[in-house]
Amino acid sequence: MTDHPEWYRDAVVYSLDVKTFADGNGDGIGDFVGLRDRLDYLEDLGVTCLWLLPFYPSPWRDNGYDVADYYGIDERLGTMGDFQRFVADAHDRGMYVLADVVFNHTSTEHQWFQRAREGDEEYRDYYLWTDDPADAPEEETIFPGEEEDVWTYDEAADAYYYHQFYHFQPDLNVSNPAVQEEMERALQFWTERGIDGFRVDAATPMISAKGTDPVSIDEPHALFKRMKAAVSAVDEDTVLLAEADDEPKRLKQYFGDGDEFDLLLSFVANAHLVWALVDENADHLAEAFDRLPAYADIVEAGQWANFLRNFDELNLGPLPFEEFQRAFEAIGADPDTRIYGRGVRRRLAPILEGDTDRIACATSLCFALPGTPIVVAGDEIGMGDELSLSGRDAVRTPIQWTDEPSGGFSSADAEEFVRPLVEGEYGPEVVNVADQRADPDSLLARVRELIATRKACPELSRGEQSVVDTDDSTVFVHRSDWDGTTLLTAHNVGPDAVTVPLDTPDDVATHLLGPGGYSLDSDTLTVELGGYDYCWLRFGRPKTRSA
Repeated sequence: MTDHPEWYRDAVVYSLDVKTFADGNGDGIGDFVGLRDRLDYLEDLGVTCLWLLPFYPSPWRDNGYDVADYYGIDERLGTMGDFQRFVADAHDRGMYVLADVVFNHTSTEHQWFQRAREGDEEYRDYYLWTDDPADAPEEETIFPGEEEDVWTYDEAADAYYYHQFYHFQPDLNVSNPAVQEEMERALQFWTERGIDGFRVDAATPMISAKGTDPVSIDEPHALFKRMKAAVSAVDEDTVLLAEADDEPKRLKQYFGDGDEFDLLLSFVANAHLVWALVDENADHLAEAFDRLPAYADIVEAGQWANFLRNFDELNLGPLPFEEFQRAFEAIGADPDTRIYGRGVRRRLAPILEGDTDRIACATSLCFALPGTPIVVAGDEIGMGDELSLSGRDAVRTPIQWTDEPSGGFSSADAEEFVRPLVEGEYGPEVVNVADQRADPDSLLARVRELIATRKACPELSRGEQSVVDTDDSTVFVHRSDWDGTTLLTAHNVGPDAVTVPLDTPDDVATHLLGPGGYSLDSDTLTVELGGYDYCWLRFGRPKTRSA
């Protein structure tokens, strides 16, 4: 194995936005006091790592990804003291804390940009400028349909600045050594304050060629090595998670030799997984394994981070073109749900038609993939979306804790909420934490059981991984071999009952999880799955177990 930090290998990550999680002071905006008050819930759920969306000072024109100060807490979310008390309490409960960092761009309100546009030459070189965009290579914005160009004129600077994302998010010139030093300082600042790792936003655009020349780093991945070295100098167990939406053949580079990222969000697996669930064809997921670098080639350096949804659009772009067209037409059948020409602004539950069995199967399947599983806040109870909100805000509504009109999110009047609650069939009177905590058959109970089981299955992060062929296109069987045991997970993504005969790896079997069953006869294992059933089986007796 590697000398690399190991805690992330068997972690279960829970992604949340502080501003929409729980309001502790009654102003309609979630905050660190409210989040701290809900740690009992997260501990009971069993998650081991909390990934926080940006909490830094920001105009919130892009949900906090337009950062105005890398060294503070947005005053609407609380104080630095509130933040540090939350981190200490999370650590006391055995939970790690990941923070989003956004180094591809800043807000136009960041002091660096303000000084740059006012003529400060030092800060002018923190960004990318031109007098004539016609001289720059043609380039499409990352948000087609919402931004027309990657260049915007600034009157004070009398020049155009470059932005891959929104016009209020100017790209940093990451080839500038001074900017790289700023990144290192910010990372070390938060590591010293107890952050256990960082999810690096837009890692692929960060190192892409940009601007008029275009500007690029001589050795792009050297930047990530510097970032890893910077946090490791403070705490060697600090983890980096990359949002690297790159070509599959290039993904392995982001792990380096164990000196870059520990985890990569697997956008390829995500697109194939959701399409397999919607199309009720497990072959789509098997294809992801063919397209991604072999797990054996990356496991010594790091591993995948697997997810069903996040707080952005469901990006179907990583699918092969013909499959993308089919998936986009099916999942985005309502044109109002489509965004950026590649994604769908829906939560998981509406995508799967609110069927609890399908949602539980989907969650189990995500957890059964090799790597570290991620749950996005609200999906554990099957929250829906609010399509009346613009853009990606449809999936960024407050968490529904109770069946009260306020959803138990805040004591403020609803019109003061940071965003409106979901209405209709997925509203808090129908979908909420309190009701599901009291119901042993709820989706929440099933997700809690899944989390406990995944934490007890190190085979899925450390073992030899393989897809097991079956004769049924609705069934996905995955095998993990490690330390004297074999873990088999079987999932039926279709509505009809199936039986799947398999070669048994051993005659000592333990049923770990799921409504599905099995029988053993001589050398044949038969897995029995009802519609949308799943079954986790362990064969053999382990020789050792890691803590």
